[in-house]
Amino acid sequence: MNNLFEVARICLAASEPDKKTALTHDAVVAWREGRLLPESNQPPEPIGEPGRPRRPRLVAPKALPRRRVNTPEGHAALLHAICHIEFNAINLAWDAVYRFRDMPREFFDDWIRVAEEEATHFNLLHCCLQNTSFKYGDFEAHNGLWEMAQKTAFDPLVRMALVPRVLEARGLDVTPGIIKKMQDCGDECAVAALEIVLRDEIGHVAIGSRWFKYLCEQRRVEPESMFRSLLSRYMTGRVRGPFHRQARLEGGFSEAELAYLESVG
Repeated sequence: MNNLFEVARICLAASEPDKKTALTHDAVVAWREGRLLPESNQPPEPIGEPGRPRRPRLVAPKALPRRRVNTPEGHAALLHAICHIEFNAINLAWDAVYRFRDMPREFFDDWIRVAEEEATHFNLLHCCLQNTSFKYGDFEAHNGLWEMAQKTAFDPLVRMALVPRVLEARGLDVTPGIIKKMQDCGDECAVAALEIVLRDEIGHVAIGSRWFKYLCEQRRVEPESMFRSLLSRYMTGRVRGPFHRQARLEGGFSEAELAYLESVG
């Protein structure tokens, strides 16, 4: 099979984490070796639910219990929540490749790289979770990331603005604090994995920023005002702070954008 979009669809549809991450790594190698081509006469299928295992059971965010990180179960629940984010992020990257077919080849280079790194993050963090005698699926989770993918499936500009630059960028803000919690718990495995995640996620947010600005330029709209407009429309104008300013600047945010976020956050 040499059709990039069909391979992306297969990766999206894989339900078991081991299978999804293995297919992702195989697809990355095939793309970089030139064995996959972004050619298709067919439009993407309407966005639905991606492949995922039977567990974790998905519930509303407010239904998730609060747990103390300094308890064994709370520690594991936090790692599980991050694993769930990384699993969903694999799907988000592949959906960007599968869905937005009129983008330059460099767009596919970027999001295939993101899929690869998210798969690596999941595997690293799942190993840490298993060190606690729990595994992925042992706790409930929510579907907020994929719900935003569904809301933004109609337009790559909206997707680039709201998934990398809002939802994933939130990880830049909170990950240093989570690393500190894991250090306090003596979880060296999680600390090492999360340091890799933070480094890579800055790059993922930067990729989102780059393509958001590219699409704004193509449509002759001003990026900062467009970002504010989309926040107002989809996020009721508010993004929770405090913000990791340096990481967000490295991720392609402008000082004006950060000032706006801080004024409404």
